[in-house]
Amino acid sequence: MNFHIMTLFPEMILQGLNTSITGRAIEKGIINIEAVNIRDYAFNKHNKVDDYIYGGGAGMLMQAEPVYLCYEAILSGIIERTPKCRPRVIYLTPQGEVFTQKKAQELAKEEDLILLCGHYEGIDERVLEEIVTDNISIGDYVLTGGELPAMIVTDAVSRLIPGVLNNDVSAEFESFQDNLLEYPQYSRPEIWHGKRVPEVLLSGHHANIEKWRHEQSVLRTRQRRPDLIDISNK
Repeated sequence: MNFHIMTLFPEMILQGLNTSITGRAIEKGIINIEAVNIRDYAFNKHNKVDDYIYGGGAGMLMQAEPVYLCYEAILSGIIERTPKCRPRVIYLTPQGEVFTQKKAQELAKEEDLILLCGHYEGIDERVLEEIVTDNISIGDYVLTGGELPAMIVTDAVSRLIPGVLNNDVSAEFESFQDNLLEYPQYSRPEIWHGKRVPEVLLSGHHANIEKWRHEQSVLRTRQRRPDLIDISNK
């Protein structure tokens, strides 16, 4: 799978994603992450990509043309490889749909994803209307830019790609599958600070273990995220 991230800070993206699980997946050629500097498509000698906002207001706005030229360059490379492909373009914005595991599963089916990182007071609305297919938010708060949200989306989607995790089965039994949080887990030693590992996990009885884990997932979800239980009951 190919991630094309449009950003003013490509080094931030690459430093964050070239490590751990995503870094190993890149080395194996399972995923490819391209961080493209929008400043490279500015049309002035200072590589300036922002300007004042029409109608007044605080701050500066990213201009439409550098963003569009950056998008066109990425798109031409994708089309050259896959002529009929029209990739989804995700704009990371607090005004978007809140990102969920379900959305990650949906995006993991794509061959190419383009992610657009905003800065300053945002991006000229005209280019957003022209190229963006999905608006995604990682939560109801404001960050200084779209790079961290882009890395979060890339990480969450990447781990659903076959071969990225050493044990692909683990992706099927984690938090938010079936709208449930993951059950508590334990490792050696059996007793730590006077706390014992639940006996059922030492029993070797797989049916009982699975039953216990499901019960714990439901209990933990009711305690910590009752809103997810409400969703699953709809």
